Amino acid sequence: MGEWIRFFITAALMLCGMIFFTSAVVGANRFGHAMNRLHAAGIGDTAGLLTILLALFVAAGVHFDTVKLAGIGFFMCFTSPVSSHFLCQIEYYTNPSLYKFTERGFGAAKAGKTAALSEAEKQDETKEQISEAKES
Repeated sequence: MGEWIRFFITAALMLCGMIFFTSAVVGANRFGHAMNRLHAAGIGDTAGLLTILLALFVAAGVHFDTVKLAGIGFFMCFTSPVSSHFLCQIEYYTNPSLYKFTERGFGAAKAGKTAALSEAEKQDETKEQISEAKES
């Protein structure tokens, strides 16, 4: 009787893990911006992996294999979010079209203005200065 309970718990956790992975794939394909895609993939990847590892814990019982699986889970809990964060930082600093979607710098968030507006205002001022210089 105990083996059947363990089997059904394992199957339910595996199914939940596969749902997390599937939602991560759908989210990664559906979102428009790279940062949104990385967020969906990172969260789904980590949640799916942890749920499947939990299913493997239940299936294996208390053995040395459980310690190995815990080590894999510990490693993946740190590497997946860090790599997603690193890729988002690269996108943030190298994609100039993100100015209209994000706040850049510490002053923009405190002033209640987005950096895109302040950048646009700077460009307008520069254009005005150029047109004034041409007129005179």
